[in-house]
Amino acid sequence: MKQVLVIAKFDQAEAMRVAAGLTLLNDHIRIQVIGKLKDSQEVAEQKEVLDFAEVPCEVLDAADPLPDIAQSILTADTVFIL
Repeated sequence: MKQVLVIAKFDQAEAMRVAAGLTLLNDHIRIQVIGKLKDSQEVAEQKEVLDFAEVPCEVLDAADPLPDIAQSILTADTVFIL
C-alpha cells in the first residue's frame, strides 16, 4: 500500500477533492493544508468527505510549514502539491 501525501498550497478545495478521489485506490492518503482552512462552503463540504473517509487533514502554520512538509515528504511514496 502506497503512502500518498497531498499538500494544499494554492487551492484547498481542489486538493481536498483530489485526496478524496485518491481514497478509491485503497492507499494511505494524508493531506496537509498550509495556513488556516478557508471559511467557504466548498472547503467545508470537502472536509466533511475527508472526515467520513478517515483521511487525516493536518493544518500547518503558514509562517513556517517547511519542517513538517519535509518530514512528511520523506515518508511518502507520492506527493501532490495543489
